[in-house]
Formats: sequence, structure tokens, C-alpha cells
Amino acid sequence: MGFFGSCWEVLLQFMSMSPFSGPGRPQYPLPLGPSHDLTVHPHHASPGFHCSYPGYEDWESCNGPDSRDCWIQRRGAKQPLWNTFNIETDYEAMWPRGIKREYWLEVSDMKIAPDGYLKPLGKVFNGSYPGPLIEACWGDEIIVHVTNKLTTNGTTVHWHGIRQLHSNEMDGVNGVTQCPIAEDETFTYKFTASQYGHTWYHSHYSLQYPDGVAGPLLIHGPSSADWDEAWDPILISDWVHDSAFAVFQKELCLPGAKCTPPTSQSILLNGTGHYLCNETDPRCVCPQTNPDCVGPSSYFTKTFQKGKRYLLRLINASTDAGYIFSIDGHTLKVISTDFVPIHPYTTNSLHIAIGQRYSVIVEAAEPDTPAQDGNYWIRTEVPSGCGSIDLPGSNEKTGIIRYDSDSTAFPSSTKNPFPSNCTDEPYESLKPIVEWLVQPPENNVTTNTYEVGFDNDKAHGGFRRWDMTNTPLWLNFSNPTILNLKNTTWNPEYCVIPYDYKHGWVYLVITGNLTRLGEAKVIPAAHPIHIHGHDFVILAQSNKTYDESTDPQHFNFHNPPRRDVAFLPAAGYLALAFKPDNPGVWLVHCHIAWHASSGLALQILERQEDILSSIGTLSKTRDTCDGWEEWLETTKVPFDQDDSGI
Repeated sequence: MGFFGSCWEVLLQFMSMSPFSGPGRPQYPLPLGPSHDLTVHPHHASPGFHCSYPGYEDWESCNGPDSRDCWIQRRGAKQPLWNTFNIETDYEAMWPRGIKREYWLEVSDMKIAPDGYLKPLGKVFNGSYPGPLIEACWGDEIIVHVTNKLTTNGTTVHWHGIRQLHSNEMDGVNGVTQCPIAEDETFTYKFTASQYGHTWYHSHYSLQYPDGVAGPLLIHGPSSADWDEAWDPILISDWVHDSAFAVFQKELCLPGAKCTPPTSQSILLNGTGHYLCNETDPRCVCPQTNPDCVGPSSYFTKTFQKGKRYLLRLINASTDAGYIFSIDGHTLKVISTDFVPIHPYTTNSLHIAIGQRYSVIVEAAEPDTPAQDGNYWIRTEVPSGCGSIDLPGSNEKTGIIRYDSDSTAFPSSTKNPFPSNCTDEPYESLKPIVEWLVQPPENNVTTNTYEVGFDNDKAHGGFRRWDMTNTPLWLNFSNPTILNLKNTTWNPEYCVIPYDYKHGWVYLVITGNLTRLGEAKVIPAAHPIHIHGHDFVILAQSNKTYDESTDPQHFNFHNPPRRDVAFLPAAGYLALAFKPDNPGVWLVHCHIAWHASSGLALQILERQEDILSSIGTLSKTRDTCDGWEEWLETTKVPFDQDDSGI
């Protein structure tokens, strides 16, 4: 093995006894004698919130305005490798031990008007859209009790981007990892915040999240650049005024028919929108043309203080739209992609696909020629090919930055110059701090290459539906995949792909061409592809047709971009790789909600024989299924599944 190999082996043994958790079940140190919790006060957390680390009595906080890259460290230690949790810590291998954080969510029907136009069939968490902020610290155990008060739907909650190591049953996808939570029933989700950063939680029951069942999740930890003030996560979302379940019917198209895809009516920033409607329309509860209207129809507004550095945590929580985010006259320093800290880079605009998250730092330094009254537009432009938004009398102006909090003037600022195209951020800009070196694949990449396109789904109405395998995904809510772990064969409609590799790397290539149907038919649409249970690397991303014989020669294996959502370019391909180190049933799907409900998804069955031992028990999962079955039998509301289920 050699000297360095032997030393590394000794180091690993030492780390197994230190306050770190490893890639297996976490191992934590026991306090020796009298001890106290290490307390960390994250800057701009909720009032009274602090981080607590039991048993770390000889550790201290090292996070401050000029040291955001550090989190906690052992006092007086000279070797940071095993004495510091910071931006260079590989959080897939080690994390600090925090405390339990307990939250309660209730899903209910509610009439809402976030953009001033009444949505009679909204659905929300705890009576608000977005739902309440769920806040934790790096290494905490998060416990969320979810009660369903919907009278006509079940529900589930997915914790977007959370790794769910040894907690696959908590991933929150009905038909995959659980049955829906029945009316008046409660399911308790428990998982470890081994990552840090911000994300969102949302229903994964059919089309509930476009109706409002979504909220922010923030896990405090280090950052790859310094900042002074931080904002709570900002959900950017397109918004439909009618029930998303009804709007989805436009997505269902019979072959040969002329169909108009669904469109949204406005864009919201953190549940605040600005929709111009006819005052005579009874659903126009706060018309934009009314100068005295100060209700929900307004602009998202924040104040900058000159000289300060602001951390903005952005989330695309849309149904259909990708955005180019910008602030007139200001630059953005990008420091993370999804849950992955990256080497900072600057830009004057930021492409954000559905499900993606970015942390950016904006320095509040007005330009030499400031806008009138120090007011600047926040813009969320939808480029062509990235969604369909109907904005009568408006445009991409969705928020205002003010340097004078007393100002009420509309900005006269001009838009930053940038190209308007439907794409991801530049590949070469996304450089993770913690480097990964990708090895050759364990799997057969040819058989694990998939084409996105349309299929005539004769089994379910004969509609033209999106798919990724030979059939659109179609799940049975009452029979989730996770309760069938002894299966040796699967219903083709479940789109189950087994990966039984215990080490190395698995490659997955997704293309935008229907070559498997022998047609060379191109569907000109970009798709944000999300994988549950993993961060993946992007080996390649191209708008050209995939050539298996030549393109892999150009894959990037040294520290490629890493995240959990990436664009499949229209008519191009996306080559991904991940480590098969997380036994479970994991969904891979397009995050355009219309497409996911149409069937554009597959399931990764990772290390099937290890899943149950990794989880420990499925008793609560079975109890939820029993409650769902009882509800189906006793409810007077007919259950009519018309989509994939996700």
C-alpha cells in the first residue's frame, strides 16, 4: 500500500472516532464528563434561532462577516483536516452532529390571490403561500409532522435535493416511496441535514405544488464568499389562476390534434405578484389600475444599504418556466449551485431552471449614474423556449430594490445587457469547491441511454404523453415501489431501472431525440432533469445530437459541475454520473410539472437488496398505505387518476 496509503488508512480510523459521521450509519462521540452545547448564532436567522452542537465543548464558532467559509473548529487545533467543518469539508462523508428540529405542517384548501387575482382552488401549507420557513443547522435531524386536511386529495411532501441517506422512505413521493397521506391523517418525516444551503419542500402528489403547496427550507452552514446581510430564501414561481389539475388537461393531447399547451398568468417572488386585470372581473380582488390598492397585487420589495454585501438565496419553484434573474445596475457573485458550494464567479444575470437553487452575493454599491430615487428593478425574464407566461400589461419586472426605504417611486432603471436564451449557466463557471474525480462507469451506458419524447399512451386515454423510457411513467398510489422490494420483475409503467452496483460510478445519458422509435424525430423542448437522493456530476451538456461513439471522448471527468437539477438542452443531450452509495428507490424526472404529470420520469432502483436494511423498517409506510386504502373505501369523493402520480 505504501507509506501514504497507510497514513490515510490510520487517518480514516481516527476520523471514525472523532465528531464526524461517515458514509455509513453516523457515528458520533459521547461527551466525556461535564459538557455543554457549542452554540452558533447564524447571522440573520429567525429571531431566537441558534445552532447547537452537543458534545463539542472544546469547539467554537468560526463563522463571521469576514470568515464565512468556516463553520465550527476545535479550539487551538493546528491541523484543520479533522478539526474544522468548513467549506472544504466533504459533506457526503462527514458532518457535525446537531440537534433535533421539530416542525408541524398542515395542508389545506384555501382561496388565495398572491398576484391580486383570486384562485378559488388554492392549496397551502399552514394557511399561507409560500409555506413557513423550515430552518435548521448543518447536521441537525429535521422532524416534520405533516397533516392532510384536503378533502379531495391525498398528499405527500418531498424535501427537494435532500440526500436522504438511510431514509429513502422519507423522500415523499407517492407511488414511489409512500402512499399518499389520507385526509385527517399525519405522516412524520425524519431526515438528517447532512448538507447545508437552501432549498424548498413541496408536494409530490400530482399537481398540488403549482396550486401553492410549497415552501422554503434553509440549512445554515458555511459559504464560499463573505457577506454582511442575508435574506430568507426567495421562491420564484409562475402562477396559474385556475386549478393546476384542470389546467393540466391542456397538456393531454390526442395524436394529430391541434393542442395549446398550458400557460401561466403571472410570476411571483415569494408569493408576491403583480397582475393587471379588469376591475369588473369579480376575481380581480386588488386591480393594478387602482392606485389605492396595497393588497396582494404588488411588487416584491427589499431595501439595500450602500456598502453592504447581501446574500440572496434564489429558488426556481415554477411549474413550467425557467428564468433569467437580474437586478438592474448590479452584478451577482454566484457562490453555490443547488447544495454545492462553488468557486465564486460574477455575472450580470443568472439562468435558473425549475428546481435549481443559487446563492448569490450582491454588493450594494450604486452605479456612478444611479437610477432615479435609488430604485432598481428586479427582473425575472422568461426566455423563449423556457415556459409560457401570459402577462397582460406587464413584463419581466417583478421586484424592486430601494436604497431609500421611504421611497415609493417606480424605478426608472435600465435592464442589464445579457443574451436571452433558454439554457443553464455556463458549464465552465460551475466549479465545485470539493473536487470529485470521476471514474469509468460500472454500468452499460448504451442500455442506460434514454430518449425524451412523446408516446401514445393507449392504456390511459390514448393521449400523447411525455416519456423517458418505452412508456410514460404511471404509478399506483396504493402500491408504492418501496413496498415491493422483493420483486424480480416490474410493471413496465413503473419505469424501474435496476442499479445493483455497490461501488464506483453509474452513468446516465438522456437525449432529446426519439431514435429508439426509429424516427429521428426531434422534440424542440428543454427539460430540467432532477434526480432524487443524489448530487450528480454533469459529464457533458450539449444542444447537439448525441453520438455514442465520439461524444464520450469529450466527457469531463475532473471536477465537473455538480448539482441535483440540470438542463437537458432542446434536441441535445445530458450526460450525468453519480455514486451508487445510497440504497433506495429514487425518482428521475423532468421538473416541468406538466411533463412530470404526463409521465416524463423513471425510477432508479439502487442496490435493491440493501434498501430495507438501510432504512430499518417500513412499518410507518405500511400504516400510511392502510390509511389511504381506508380513505378510498369510505370517501364519497371519486378518485380518478389522470396523470402519472408525481
